[in-house]
Amino acid sequence: MKKPTVDYTKFRFSKINTPEYKHLWLILGWVVYLGMFFVTENCIPESRLHVIHSVVDDIIPFNEYFAFFYISWYLFLVGPLLYFLLYDVEAFVRAEKFLIAAQAIGVITYLIYPSIQYLRPTAFVDSNIWTWIMGRIYAFDTPTGVCPSEHVGFSMAILSAVWKEKHVKLWVKILMSVWAFFIVLSVMFVKQHSFTDVWAALLMSFLIELVLFGKSYWLPKFQADTGNGK
Repeated sequence: MKKPTVDYTKFRFSKINTPEYKHLWLILGWVVYLGMFFVTENCIPESRLHVIHSVVDDIIPFNEYFAFFYISWYLFLVGPLLYFLLYDVEAFVRAEKFLIAAQAIGVITYLIYPSIQYLRPTAFVDSNIWTWIMGRIYAFDTPTGVCPSEHVGFSMAILSAVWKEKHVKLWVKILMSVWAFFIVLSVMFVKQHSFTDVWAALLMSFLIELVLFGKSYWLPKFQADTGNGK
């Protein structure tokens, strides 16, 4: 079994500021985000909410089978982060920086321009495991704070880190890209997000990539690949 690059069994909170463990501070971003997400979900009056809708939403039918890809997002998110945490701290830091940027933009947007969508079906035509799952998701996840879609934004953060990881095989990167593509589709087919939420999240992700890695990563890599680096 591959040995982790960091021995977390020796971790003590008193060591968190040491070079070996200081990357763990980034995990606190999730604590702040989840707290603010609760506020945006439950503390903004309905009178302030802006309805998000696109003509594309009327073309996309509800399809409960996309619930498989929708819930697989949790594995898509946690799996690579755990792998990076154990075996590539640099990739973990890159992924977390992207995620924290997406979290900050999302929460600020939800506070300044709170949103809601009314795309969910009022009743399910079929009764199966997937409609049951979507019923449970609808019950605890309100249709507010939807634009941009963090489901999509977080997926792009993971995909960005995976493609930058030189030790990940090409076929794995392609597989992760296809997986991410179906996750993005799923948020619209299970009516958790509008098409507007999706393109807004993709635009947000592109801008984050540009700001965080445009010159510090992609330009040096391009120069090295073309033999123009000094």
